[in-house]
Amino acid sequence: MELWIPITIAAAFLQNLRSVGQKHLKGVLGTTGATFVRFGFGMPFAILLVACLHRFAGFPIPALNGTFLTWIVIGGLGQIAAQFLLIYLFSFRNFAVGTAYSRTEPAQAAIFGLVLLGEVVRPGALLAIAVTVVGVMLISVARVTMSWRNLFASLVSRNALIGLASGTLFGVAAVAYRGASLSLGGPNYLMQAAMTLAVTISFQTLIMLAYMLWKDSSEVVRIAKAWKPSLFVGFVGASASLGWFSAMTLQQAAIVKALAQIEMIFTFASSVFIFKEHINRTEVAGCALIVAGILLLVIVG
Repeated sequence: MELWIPITIAAAFLQNLRSVGQKHLKGVLGTTGATFVRFGFGMPFAILLVACLHRFAGFPIPALNGTFLTWIVIGGLGQIAAQFLLIYLFSFRNFAVGTAYSRTEPAQAAIFGLVLLGEVVRPGALLAIAVTVVGVMLISVARVTMSWRNLFASLVSRNALIGLASGTLFGVAAVAYRGASLSLGGPNYLMQAAMTLAVTISFQTLIMLAYMLWKDSSEVVRIAKAWKPSLFVGFVGASASLGWFSAMTLQQAAIVKALAQIEMIFTFASSVFIFKEHINRTEVAGCALIVAGILLLVIVG
């Protein structure tokens, strides 16, 4: 088994833990604050990791360059904007369809990987990506009353367009992070990923902190009071991001993000076995397609 596969699965599991932690914080903090902690409290861990890899593993710290910093700015801002659009969808009563379209990120990452990095995804991997995307979209709309007429009408709805825009920005960010890590040229995938994470998360922390001080400085006080659970979110969030960046240094972003759809399975398992929630046939079909797509991806990717 190629190394990027277990790294991606571990990152998806850690991201699910981060989401659980953020959901808990959402009851204490606002949306901006709950989003900020993944960056602000993850930054010290990311910087410490680079220092440890340099001090104890003896890996040289890569020299930053203009190409690297350009990719960081594109990826960092793209991810923040994508997250903002996704949260904005929650303000609509029927946001499930839009959220489903935001999950087209792997397919869009394949397009942007070709345009921005000149990377071509093999036909078998493209098929696997398509299968996982359809599976996730089925789960997202499983509890919405849908018909063929409504489905086609939803293609040009406001929610769908916002969701597609979110997926586009997530796709751009994924490709940008791969471009940033590869532009360092060494010494190895782990140090390149760690450096990319440290610089990205520091940049995003500064941007979001400045935004909060401008819009709602009281949120900073609430974050400081919730520092214990925020540390957990920061740690697992930084660990998940290290996994994503490591995997995307080793493999194309589109393929990594397709395998990352396994996070939906983890989320579903939590809903069924922990929260005892009922699942319907459409959701089961969606899960089956995700698993089928992942198996196909592992075989041909």
